Amino acid sequence: MAKEIKAKLKLQIPGGGATPAPPVGSALGQYGVNIMDFVQAFNNDTSSRQGEIVPVEITIYEDNSFSYTTKTAPASYLIKKAIGLNSGSPEPHKEKVANITTPQLETIAEAKMEDLNANDLAAAVKIIAGTARSMGVTVDGEEIDVAASNEAAENRVSEEATASEEPASEAGESEETAPTEGEVEEN
Repeated sequence: MAKEIKAKLKLQIPGGGATPAPPVGSALGQYGVNIMDFVQAFNNDTSSRQGEIVPVEITIYEDNSFSYTTKTAPASYLIKKAIGLNSGSPEPHKEKVANITTPQLETIAEAKMEDLNANDLAAAVKIIAGTARSMGVTVDGEEIDVAASNEAAENRVSEEATASEEPASEAGESEETAPTEGEVEEN
């Protein structure tokens, strides 16, 4: 018979660097798990990934035992590592901070393929490229025309506003107002 699951946790811990201090200790301690057992097992399994951020899913069972699975590093971490970037842009839609090439995206997508919701490598590359753009990184030097994009968005908003006003004025030729609360309609 399968064990009853008490909780599932998702943490991002430096590879080979888990300690019983927060966030690991406080996350596991509230479920009564032996924190040092997890820390030792995790550090042994991820010692080859020293310094890399390692996402881990921990399943805690009713008898306070646990199991865990490690995932590949976050796409943003891999992108920063591939292009030598310290951090993404604070305003990615306005300020571009770096450029990434398609071969670099393919390398990252191949590494992340098992954790991505993609059917093939081309779809995985598109997912990683989207993450790069959201960090303010251009893909193959394609500069996004921010002014044109903003202008198009403003035009859509103004077109939607005028479209919603026109049917109301055409349909309601005779404008009768309904009595509001507190007013009495006289006959």
